[in-house]
Amino acid sequence: MATLFKSEQGKNEVFALYEEKLRQLDLTYESRFVDTTRGKTHLLITGPADQPPLLLVHGSNACAPIALEAYPELCKKYRVYAVDVLGQPNKSAEVRLSMKDDSYGQWMDEVMEALGLEQVTLLGFSFGGLVILKTLINHGSRVKAVFLAAPAYLVNGNPLKALWKVFIPMRRYMRTQKIAHIEKFLSVLFTKRDNFAIRFLSKVFLHFDMDFTPVPVISKQEAQKIDTPITLIAAEQDIMFPGKKMIKRAQQILPSLRQAVLLTDSKHVQDAAGNQRVEKLVLEDKNN
Repeated sequence: MATLFKSEQGKNEVFALYEEKLRQLDLTYESRFVDTTRGKTHLLITGPADQPPLLLVHGSNACAPIALEAYPELCKKYRVYAVDVLGQPNKSAEVRLSMKDDSYGQWMDEVMEALGLEQVTLLGFSFGGLVILKTLINHGSRVKAVFLAAPAYLVNGNPLKALWKVFIPMRRYMRTQKIAHIEKFLSVLFTKRDNFAIRFLSKVFLHFDMDFTPVPVISKQEAQKIDTPITLIAAEQDIMFPGKKMIKRAQQILPSLRQAVLLTDSKHVQDAAGNQRVEKLVLEDKNN
C-alpha cells in the first residue's frame, strides 16, 4: 500500500502528537471513519447531536485536533465534524488528490453524503478553503453557508518572498534538523508563537512526504458558478495569501460573497483573538 510517511516510526511519532493534542482538548467526541471512492476518511465528531451540522476543514500539514483547538466554542452550538483531510499527516488515507481538478470537491461531497449531512455550514482555514471552494463549484447543494479563514485558492502572494521566508528555511531544517530554522519561518506565518506547532511540524517535515505543488487560483468562471453564501476572513500580514489582495479579488469574482473581514494585525495563522473573531461570525450566523 502506498504511503506518504517515510517510515513507520516517523508515522508513530506524528500520531503520538495527534493523540496528545486530542487529549489536551478534553472533549467528548466520536472517532469515525467513512468510506469514499478517494479513500477512507477519518473524522472527529463533537457537540450536541440535536444542533445543526458544521464541517471543519483544517489547513495543510495539519489534522482535525488542531482545527478543533482553534475554534473551541463552536461545539457548544453546533454538531461539529472535524475532518482529517486526505493526503495530510493524520488518520485519513494517504492519498494526495489533485488541486487542479474537482477531486477534492467530489471527495468532500462523498464525505457529507456518507454522514447523511444536509444544510451544512463549512468552515475552512488555509488549504481547507481550497477544499471548500472546490466543493462549492460543483457540489454545493448540501451546503448552507461557508466561512473561509485565510483561504488558499483565491490569490497567491509573492512567490520569491514565500521562497526566501518560508520554503528555504523549511528545507534548511529538513537538512540540518536545527529548530532555529523552524522558528524562523513560523515567525513569518504565525501571528503568535505556537509551541505545539513547532513540535508537530518538526516531525512532519522530517517524516512526511509534503506536497510542494504550487497552489492554483480559482478562475472567474468557476467562481461565478458558486451561489452559496460566503463569509471571507482575510489576514493583512499574510505573505502566502495576502488579505487586501484577496478581498479585492473576492469582491470582483464571487457573486455570493456576503461579507469580507480583514484582520489587520494577523499573519497567515491567526492567534486566539483572530480565531475568536471567526467563531463570532459563525455563531452570529447560526442565530440569524
